[in-house]
Amino acid sequence: MKVSYLLIALLALCNTLLFAEEKLESYISENKKEQFRYDQDKNEAESSKLRDSWIAPLNLNYSYSKSNPFGDEQTNENASIKMDQPIFQSGGIYFGIKFAEASKIYADYSIDVAKRKLVKDAISLLMQIKQMDLKINKQKLQIENSEISLAQKKEDYLSGQLDSGFLDSAIVERNILIQSLYDLETNKERLISRFNAISDMDYKEAVVPNIELISESQFLEQNIVLGMSESEIVKNRYFKSITLAKYLPKVSLTAGYNWDKSDTIYQFGSNEKDYYNYGIRVTLPLDINSFRDVESSKINYLKSVIVIEDKKREQKAIFEQVMQNIDNFEKKKQLSVENRDIYEKLLEDTKALFNAGYKTQYDVELLQNSVDIQKIDVEIFEIDRQLELLTLYEMYKDEI
Repeated sequence: MKVSYLLIALLALCNTLLFAEEKLESYISENKKEQFRYDQDKNEAESSKLRDSWIAPLNLNYSYSKSNPFGDEQTNENASIKMDQPIFQSGGIYFGIKFAEASKIYADYSIDVAKRKLVKDAISLLMQIKQMDLKINKQKLQIENSEISLAQKKEDYLSGQLDSGFLDSAIVERNILIQSLYDLETNKERLISRFNAISDMDYKEAVVPNIELISESQFLEQNIVLGMSESEIVKNRYFKSITLAKYLPKVSLTAGYNWDKSDTIYQFGSNEKDYYNYGIRVTLPLDINSFRDVESSKINYLKSVIVIEDKKREQKAIFEQVMQNIDNFEKKKQLSVENRDIYEKLLEDTKALFNAGYKTQYDVELLQNSVDIQKIDVEIFEIDRQLELLTLYEMYKDEI
């Protein structure tokens, strides 16, 4: 897709920050932020658990029993400490630690993606509410113009200069505009309800952040979706190595200490003993599914390498589409500016003719409303432009 040369020039000069200094997380509720903090804490705990999973537990056992197998009461006590710790897994220990680190990065991306989507939704709703206010004001001006037109046609009809069909059409047009106003007000309330569900802010007081243009290279270099895909490649590569190491020789250090004590009522003293053991254990699993397991993890890794190329293509397409949409909104804004200038010139001339007695107050009011409508259109198209840029924000990670 091609965009205008002017837009490309603007992109080259834009600031590297997507937003100014607004703390974007403030747009979501404290409850939502707390949930994300719990997700991050859980991810930290899960990552630490996975990182240290190669460390075998130290098993502590104690037992006490009393019996009388032959009529003689007997007590037995036993205690032991046992360890079976892998010290070499053909690289499995190293790759396991690296896999845990990569898994944490991938999970962090997942949390960040979800958080930014929620922030984007909150800001989008806020923008749409502000835009709906503009549309409502525009609709009211259009209703005023329809009422002026109706009043003019009513006068012409009563003076015999106009057929009743034109009067009926003016009434219908006015009613349609009023019904559309009611629809706009209803849609605004729906937007407010959705905004209140995810934000603690008062939409009336909330400031809409200003989103700046970014270049394609910036968007791709700091793209969360691509970052997440790249972290998945790293995670899958280490998992492939872990899977292979699982079927290679493993060396473990074994050690233990045991203590036993038994007493009977006819025995003088206690029968007590303790002993220890230690050694090395080497294992090599022979599993009929080992090749399939390794091949499956390898295929998963190779697939993730290919997937990121598709992700890059998708992100480029999204960026180009957003730039094309922005270019169209800029054209619409420019058209509204040109229309505004035309109406302002007509308004100036009409006021002069009104003062000279050649035009009515209706004519002046119609043109004044038309000027105001074009001004509102410029603001509406600017919010449309901001909403397009917000689409990029959802996938763009910048330090703010």
